[in-house]
Amino acid sequence: MHSIRRLVATAAVCGFAGLGTLAIAPTAQAQLALPAPSPAAKVAQRVGLTDIDVEYSSPGVKGRKIWGALVPFDKPWRTGANRATKITFSNEVEFGGKKVAAGTYAIVSIPGKKGWTIALNRNLGLWAGGTPYDAKEDVVRVPAKTAAGSMRERMIFTFTDTTDDGTSLDLEWEKLRVSVAIKVDTAAHAQAAIDKALDGSWRSHAYAARYLSSEKKDHKTALRLIDISLAIETVWYNSWLKAEILAASGDKAQARKFAQQAFDLGSKDPNFFYRERVEKALKEWK
Repeated sequence: MHSIRRLVATAAVCGFAGLGTLAIAPTAQAQLALPAPSPAAKVAQRVGLTDIDVEYSSPGVKGRKIWGALVPFDKPWRTGANRATKITFSNEVEFGGKKVAAGTYAIVSIPGKKGWTIALNRNLGLWAGGTPYDAKEDVVRVPAKTAAGSMRERMIFTFTDTTDDGTSLDLEWEKLRVSVAIKVDTAAHAQAAIDKALDGSWRSHAYAARYLSSEKKDHKTALRLIDISLAIETVWYNSWLKAEILAASGDKAQARKFAQQAFDLGSKDPNFFYRERVEKALKEWK
């Protein structure tokens, strides 16, 4: 029994040219739930406005020699066990410095003694004994950084050093860490979202103005948008936003004028949740 389990586990982890599928006739065992040799796993990260998801099966070391043995050097490996490891991008990204369109791809690795290459492949059906790997289906091929790491029994993917504009996708297994940088154009994605949302409502223009003023420090464009918002409908919220934008651009006198307008309108609104902030500003901007 132990030898059969080891054979199944080895076939599941080895590269595309490795052992084939072990056929077991369907019996009552289909109703029996047991721990998988390489359990399914998922990891997800939002980077700015871009969602990145990785789905994979997580093999264990189990006392075996991994690199150059179970996972051969200089041969394509589907970067996990069972079916192909998949990565999904909700927006266009730069993967290892190369542009990749939004979509789902199989992660194929080529480990080497002197370095690794990571490819994103269109074929999502890659698995031991199944569809063979074809490099012509690669969307990109990039070099990956490798480094020694702490012992990790099960292979995992993780995201590190995440900012609004990028992250690092790391594979960790045994005593090795493999990393690829992923960058996103969050500013362009945000602007596209703003353009789409500016549909004539005062809220859309107000939210866009707040973002451009606080995050991008573009007070000139923010003032133009907040004036459109106020022209559509004047409420305490967009009045206060204009006060904040004016103050940020250095015009405290005009800022106090709109803060007072916000206070007067807000005093009639049971949802005036910025009351204390507005009152404080009125005292400080004299």
